[in-house]
Formats: sequence, C-alpha cells, structure tokens
Amino acid sequence: MNRLSSVLILVLALALSMSFGTALKADTLEDVKSKGVLVAGVKDAVVPFGFVDEKSKELVGFDVDICKEIAKKLGVDIELKPVTSATRIPKLSQGMVDLAACTMTHKLSRDDVIDFSITYFMDGQKLLVKKGSGINSYKDLAGKKVGSAKGSTSEKNIKVVQPDCTVLSFEGYPQAFLALKQGKVSAVTTDSVILIGLKGSDDKPEMWEIVGDFFANEPYGIGVRENDSNFRDFVNRSLIEMWNDGTYKKIYDKWLGPDTKYYMPLTWEMETFPE
Repeated sequence: MNRLSSVLILVLALALSMSFGTALKADTLEDVKSKGVLVAGVKDAVVPFGFVDEKSKELVGFDVDICKEIAKKLGVDIELKPVTSATRIPKLSQGMVDLAACTMTHKLSRDDVIDFSITYFMDGQKLLVKKGSGINSYKDLAGKKVGSAKGSTSEKNIKVVQPDCTVLSFEGYPQAFLALKQGKVSAVTTDSVILIGLKGSDDKPEMWEIVGDFFANEPYGIGVRENDSNFRDFVNRSLIEMWNDGTYKKIYDKWLGPDTKYYMPLTWEMETFPE
C-alpha cells in the first residue's frame, strides 16, 4: 500500500467517524426547535382521528389536535403529512415525519424498529357488518371474507382468533368499508372507534352495526424514532400535562363526546407520573 492510498483511507475513515458521531448526536427535539416546525404523520381517511374536512379541505381529527397541542408546547408550527398503516413506520424511520400519531397500536414487535409514547388512547378490535347479516362475532366468520387495512394489527389479529376466514387487505378502512357495501367481504375488522367513524360518517348508518366483544386490545401510542429518548420524554410529558389540565378531555369530547356522531364513552385513564 503506497502513501497516497494510506492517506485516502485515513481521510475516508475520518469522514465516516464524523458522520457516525453526528448520527449519534441526532436529537429530534432540538431539530424541531431549530427548524421551527413539527412534521406530524397522521391518517387522512380515518374518521374521527385524521381525515379531510369536506368544507375546509383541511386535515382534522383527534390525532391532529393532539399533535397541534404538542407543537404548541414546543412553540413551533405544525406540518401534517398523511400516512397509512403500511407507510407510517417507514416514513418515521426514514425521517420523513418527526412523529406518528395515527391510530397506531403499541406492539412489542414494533419496538424493534421505533419507540412509543405512553398509551394515549385505549381501544379494542371488533367487527362492522351489515345489520341482519347473522354475524355476531368472529366465530361466525369461518369460510367468509373479512376486510381490513394493509400493515395493521387488525389483519393479523383476526387470523389468530378465526384462522378459517379469508382476510382481504385494503389500502385503508374506507376501501374495506366500500368492499363491505359491495358484498365483496362479509365484515370489516379494526379498532372499534374506527368502526364507529365508518358507520357514523355513512349516509345510511342504520344499515350497519358493530358486533361482538373485544377480541384484541389496541393501546395507541405516538411513534417516535428508535432511541430518541429526549423527544419521547417530551411527548410523554406533553400527554400527561394534557390529561391533567383537562386539554385531553376537551379534545376527546370534541371528536368522541356525547354530542358527536362518534360517541364513545371515556372509560379508561391515562397512566401518568408525578414530577
């Protein structure tokens, strides 16, 4: 190896070392403050968590308002980027969004690639069917087709409890609901609050019913990048403050309270921690 080759290798090694050191020091919290905007990944077709308002043509919903509160506490603007169940984790990992608040169930398997906040919404999985269909639980789905969303926990959970059904995976829940209307599937399965949104936003909600007991728990967490503890701690503190000062309840009632089409009683309590 000649002297020039040795110098080139040394320069390359130094550059890689500096790059690696920079990556280790990456901190979303400081990055967001520096750029002055929080980029939040949210759903754009899941009522009432994240969807496009027909009048304003803007993204609105429960998750959207939660993200706006976090941005407010940071003192920065917010930019909303639509994600799906299949794209939310890749977009977060690749740095396309700073956090993902998108009806995402905290699963241990997902901890291998991203980190989660504390649980900020608790739900369970059920079925949406046509009224009078004769389907009352997952036990009645043997030999039938069931619609769900690609990349969701729902498409996996239904196969666990009813291995004799056929799962058809769609880009999102509105597409799965359309398949139910067209008779292509016998049921749509996901978290009950999403089913409430599908039914409540339909022109003829009386034609559909949500059936069965919960057959899978669905604790929602806000996704942040792996090992980004400073930002995760800030998100957790923000959620706890929202719960304690009543902001969370205000947002909840706005989208899921008794005066909405998507009423779902608040029956759980967020796990909070003292100072």
